[in-house]
Amino acid sequence: MEFLSKFKLRWKLLALVLPLVIGPIFIVAGVIGSIANHQAYLGVTQTSKDDLQHITAFTIDLLNSHYQQFQVYKQDKIKNFNSELATLTNLSYNLVESEHKQYKQGRFDLTTAKREARDALKKVNVGETGYIYAMTSRGDLKVHIAREGENVYNEQDENGRYFIREMCETARRSKPGEVLFIIYPWRNAVLGDKYPRKKIVAYRYFREWDWIIATGGYLEETYDEAAFERKSFAELKEKIKAKKVGSTGYIFCMDSTGNFTIHPDSEGRNFLDARDSSGFPFIREMCGKKSGWIRYPWQNVSNSEPRMKIVRYEYFKPWDWIVAVGSYEDEFYHEANKIKDRILISMVLLSLLVGLFAVVLVFRASTIITSPITHMIDVIRRVKRGNLEEKMVVEGEDELAELAGVFNRMTDIIRRNKEMEASLAQHGKMASLGILSSGVAHEINNPLGVILGYAGYLEGKMAEDDPNYKYIHEIKRESKRCKKIVQDLLSYARTPRPSLEPVDLNDLLAQIADFAANHTDMRGVVIRTEFAPDLPKVHLDGDQMRQVAINLILNAGGAMPDGGTLTIRSEAVDPDHVRMVFSDSGCGIPAENLEKIFEPFYTTKERGTGLGLAITRQIIEQHHGEISIASDPDTGTTVTVTLPIERDEL
Repeated sequence: MEFLSKFKLRWKLLALVLPLVIGPIFIVAGVIGSIANHQAYLGVTQTSKDDLQHITAFTIDLLNSHYQQFQVYKQDKIKNFNSELATLTNLSYNLVESEHKQYKQGRFDLTTAKREARDALKKVNVGETGYIYAMTSRGDLKVHIAREGENVYNEQDENGRYFIREMCETARRSKPGEVLFIIYPWRNAVLGDKYPRKKIVAYRYFREWDWIIATGGYLEETYDEAAFERKSFAELKEKIKAKKVGSTGYIFCMDSTGNFTIHPDSEGRNFLDARDSSGFPFIREMCGKKSGWIRYPWQNVSNSEPRMKIVRYEYFKPWDWIVAVGSYEDEFYHEANKIKDRILISMVLLSLLVGLFAVVLVFRASTIITSPITHMIDVIRRVKRGNLEEKMVVEGEDELAELAGVFNRMTDIIRRNKEMEASLAQHGKMASLGILSSGVAHEINNPLGVILGYAGYLEGKMAEDDPNYKYIHEIKRESKRCKKIVQDLLSYARTPRPSLEPVDLNDLLAQIADFAANHTDMRGVVIRTEFAPDLPKVHLDGDQMRQVAINLILNAGGAMPDGGTLTIRSEAVDPDHVRMVFSDSGCGIPAENLEKIFEPFYTTKERGTGLGLAITRQIIEQHHGEISIASDPDTGTTVTVTLPIERDEL
């Protein structure tokens, strides 16, 4: 589309956007068709859904009727069983009481009486596995068929309930002649129980011996409840299985863990992790939601491909069951599916054509319009970061091309102006320093020399305890400081060209470290050295590099007035470069000051000149090296100096 490059931006937008306006007309037609399909589908399928809902409700009613009927029967049986247990408990109580009376009458001693009572109670059976036992109010078993002599006070049932404690406490509070009852779930591993069974215990307290006489048995062993329940439940399952849903649909039930309790061919199996033909765990979703509708593709062995199945499921809380009624959609929704298929085919074809057309146009639009703008934004960002060499690509004759040309000319002007400003500023600074240094050095050094001479003379004539001695010492110290400031000015303005020669960097740093260790500014500072072995000799000016190292070491010492650790390290960077690293544990440098520390006359010290780091960087740059500083106010400062191993004379 090269012809568009001669048009203005507005004409490009019209040429590209106009088809996108026409395209939605076709999409609207598809939407209308979809709505029509949806309405037709709802009309045909609503009746079928109602059928599934009614069948589900019918099944829930069957289960509830069975549940209510069995509950009434069960309550009657429990009532009768309680009466039987109470009778046995009273008989056992009377037996123990009889033995106690014989003991009181002196016929035999207490031990014999208890033994006779124990032997008699053990012979009584309650159902198939029930029995009579006796224990003290502290839980000590006095009569038991298997655990006699044990303390069971802290025994728990299958739900974690301390039922023995409860029996002991209620027995002590019971009235004379009162028979108490307790029901708890219990699984007897000795009898091979796989699941807990409901156990009922009737008990009575015989205070004279501190015996709790208990009669216990499993409910299901005392009457024909299990057989009755199995028979009733089998009839219920047959009724549910006999109910047909469509041609091949059916009713099935499962518990909340996915175990099928009623199913035509998979009863008793767990299908919690079963997945449909698309890999979705539909049974897990049904168990999680417990009530609702679900659709999923399913392929039976007799089917060549998956068929969509719809299921209505409801939760039956008394048994923790999920009742589901399902059928294949193509059986219930045959006519609806035919309408849906015709409309969907038309919609898909139309959507594909319109979508393909729109994608091509949008792609072309983004390429033609946004690509130049994106390029301009990238260039502007790089220029903003200071890279004034960047240029915008000028293509065509539209407004964007004109804007790119103007921007390029603007950046050229800005770049030239900045170069001139930087050059003029540097020349002016150096000229000013040169004039200042040459004029001031002579005028100041001479009187300073006189002041220092007389101060030294007076200092030698006075005793240290003389009141005026400290003033003479202060005059001498401040005069030396003035002289150093003048020397720093001269060094910065007229830094000599380095005289390069091969130098062993490790020896140089070791000498400087020894010197610095005895300096007054390094009091309390521990200097550690970590020099790389076999470091090649470096071509540099030893005196200037000594000045650099001393400046950095003394700066580190100033950052640790209360003492600390300074680590001086040398290492090879690559075959052509070496590195000096100075790391201190001092107070660190705030982030806002890091960019200013190399500027001349910038200092945070009370007596500093602000020229030390400026001279240091100037020396490093004359050696074609680099210096960088990383600092954290919490951990200290690290200065890294990278130098070339070999280079020509400047």
